Amino acid sequence: MVNLIKSLSKTNAIYFIVFLLVFSNISCSSRKNKVKDLFETKTTPDNKITGIYRFDAGTRDGFKIWIVDGALIRKTIFNEFIYGGNDERYPFVPYNEIWVDNSISCEEFETTVAHEINERNLMAKFRMAYFDAHDSSLALEVMMRRQWKKRCEEHENSLHEVAPIDFDSTQEITDIPDKIKLENIYMIPLGERNGVKIWVVDGYRVRRDIYPDFGFSGNDKAYHFIPEKEIWIDGAISCEEIEYSIAQELNERELMENGFDYDSAYVEAVKISDKMRIDQQNVCNAHTPILKPEQVVRDTGVTSP
Repeated sequence: MVNLIKSLSKTNAIYFIVFLLVFSNISCSSRKNKVKDLFETKTTPDNKITGIYRFDAGTRDGFKIWIVDGALIRKTIFNEFIYGGNDERYPFVPYNEIWVDNSISCEEFETTVAHEINERNLMAKFRMAYFDAHDSSLALEVMMRRQWKKRCEEHENSLHEVAPIDFDSTQEITDIPDKIKLENIYMIPLGERNGVKIWVVDGYRVRRDIYPDFGFSGNDKAYHFIPEKEIWIDGAISCEEIEYSIAQELNERELMENGFDYDSAYVEAVKISDKMRIDQQNVCNAHTPILKPEQVVRDTGVTSP
């Protein structure tokens, strides 16, 4: 083999060596095991990091979605980790997990999850370079945002005027009409729960133009400016708060539908979100600690199709 390389020109020898390296990588059996072996063999117990996981966000397309402590990752593993990550780009992300940085707002959650899954699949299935997979995923984000914009505009156009008051008939901005048209409030449709539609909205505009005391979220029973059977989630809050807010609002509006006054319903609903936080903390604490590998980023994927 050495004599063969010596007999080649310098340029051809380089190409030949590169070909051997590529061929040896492609011919390895079971890429999935290689991912795990790569992760496990190049770390030591001294590199264990706890406290990374913040919220179990369920499963999408076969991937486990976790909201993680982005600041801790930047401090202890990789200082350029932002928005999210996947196991093809980052060796420290466990196999088949998608990470979402808890530093981002809830309006970026859905696009980040879609971005990371798409990027991961392009790198894994097609051995696409990271930068190409990243650009493709950014284009996917643009498409998603444009689709949401269209849906939000259509939804607002279909709505009647609403009263800018709360359950107690309090109108906090006195120089606006008794009935207003909702404009540029809706941002992202988050689906439906128990027959109630969930929307991410522009909380800043709500506070500026409708009701200054609008906080993390709200529902149609507590605020008359929220259309019937809707829950609004403030787009400015951390993505880590989405599910807590949804659960609290669903419970609160259900209690108010059943005759509870707002204050009593609110107190009971907060108990639900408090219990969720404790349960989530237990789930996250039970996750295997993260091991910091020697190599913290990859420019190409390692899993075969």
